[in-house]
Amino acid sequence: MHFLLRITTKMMRMRKTSIALMVIFFVTLSATIAYLLEPSTFESWFNALYWVMTTMATVGYGDFFAKTLAGKVFTMFLYVFGIGLLSLVIGKVIESLGSIQRQRGAGTLSFRGENHIVLINWSKKAESAVEEILAYSPKSHIVIIDESSRHPLEEMHQVHFVSGDPSSDEVLTKAGIEHAQAAIIFADMRIEETSLIDGKTLLIASSIERLAPYVHTTVEVTQEKHIQNFRHVQVNEFVLSYDAISRLAVRSALHAGNSDLIHQLLSRQYGDDIYEIPAKSEWKTYGDAFTALLQLGATLLADRSDLGINRKLDQPIPAEAKLYIVSDEATYRRIAGV
Repeated sequence: MHFLLRITTKMMRMRKTSIALMVIFFVTLSATIAYLLEPSTFESWFNALYWVMTTMATVGYGDFFAKTLAGKVFTMFLYVFGIGLLSLVIGKVIESLGSIQRQRGAGTLSFRGENHIVLINWSKKAESAVEEILAYSPKSHIVIIDESSRHPLEEMHQVHFVSGDPSSDEVLTKAGIEHAQAAIIFADMRIEETSLIDGKTLLIASSIERLAPYVHTTVEVTQEKHIQNFRHVQVNEFVLSYDAISRLAVRSALHAGNSDLIHQLLSRQYGDDIYEIPAKSEWKTYGDAFTALLQLGATLLADRSDLGINRKLDQPIPAEAKLYIVSDEATYRRIAGV
């Protein structure tokens, strides 16, 4: 018993590749021995292999069985060592699955994929962003980077977690930043000094720009005066957290329902949303586009950041125009032809 215990302990410490090769060798050798012992019973080597596999798996269909004394002794050998070896393999598989799950929860696994969205610095805002992304595109893959040691949304298989410093090249590479569609950097409110919050965000944005300059980057900035510092690292979009909240609060106080309207436009969970559409060749002026879109059930909102185009209906639409409308998804798809 002590000998068997020592052998089992050593085998458990063996590498998975070594165990796999040993199992293949054992099964092949056992099938050969069984066929040599009882060629008339099995008729072919493949039948002997089939019998060895069913015996080791404890299935025992009974279509093949040993008839001679030597064959029965060999069957007893398979019961003891074959079933034990298969149990060892199953244990290794379960151990590997458990190890992968533990690594996933601890954020040590690299993400293998592309066109995903990277969210940096976990917070309630990041959690809301996950919900919004999945509401907009349920099949999207999301990678969260945070310095915490535990996956915040472990139950969601579409959300991968990487633990570590978000400004580190190694951590960003683990998150697959080179193949990402976009990156959103949320302000780390766990830092007490406001200027240091934006400083950390700037450092992360610089690292992303160096590793993946083509990835669309959006950052949350706590102080508007710091935006000029971000322009040097080619950040695509800025979101002023404190400024946005205060403005919404004032509008809500002065105009009841104003904040609800803005919230609905920002959230995919409601019927209407903001979409970008291509300018059609038959639209010569903003008025042409406004009238045509209105008949289709959409409202022309802006050209790029210009919200005043409804006062310029007689002006021609420039070649570089980027038109935005408010509509439901079905209307947008009909207009855009997607």
